[in-house]
Amino acid sequence: MTDNIFATSVFFRLAIGGNDLGAFHTCSGMGAEVEMETYAEGGNNGFTWQLPGRVTWSNITLTRPVTADTAKIGRWLDETLRRVEPKDGEIVALRPDLSRIISWQVFGIVPVRWQGPSFDPANSQAAVETLEIAHAGLVPS
Repeated sequence: MTDNIFATSVFFRLAIGGNDLGAFHTCSGMGAEVEMETYAEGGNNGFTWQLPGRVTWSNITLTRPVTADTAKIGRWLDETLRRVEPKDGEIVALRPDLSRIISWQVFGIVPVRWQGPSFDPANSQAAVETLEIAHAGLVPS
């Protein structure tokens, strides 16, 4: 067997500042963009220099069906929104058997948005919550 087995179903465990906020079914938005500055050198008409500038990190959005872990988000938000202080955390991608695929250290996390579930008895879909976080950078660990 090879180590390059692709996960067919992945869960994402989120911990921020020592608080385990549980498992999420989706995780999107992990990315960065480098602003490029152009510089036209006098006497050089063949090209312009492309100089790297600031790095902008995109927000990360995690979603999951409402579970008992939803209360963990509520407690964390209540604590965090009283005094917003960026904290480091970790996102871990897990296989269905809960073995680790990869993890990322995420720096300077602050909550941006939490969207609670909508309950509609006419709709048979699971109630879903969404958490969006901003951060100051991430690295695989």
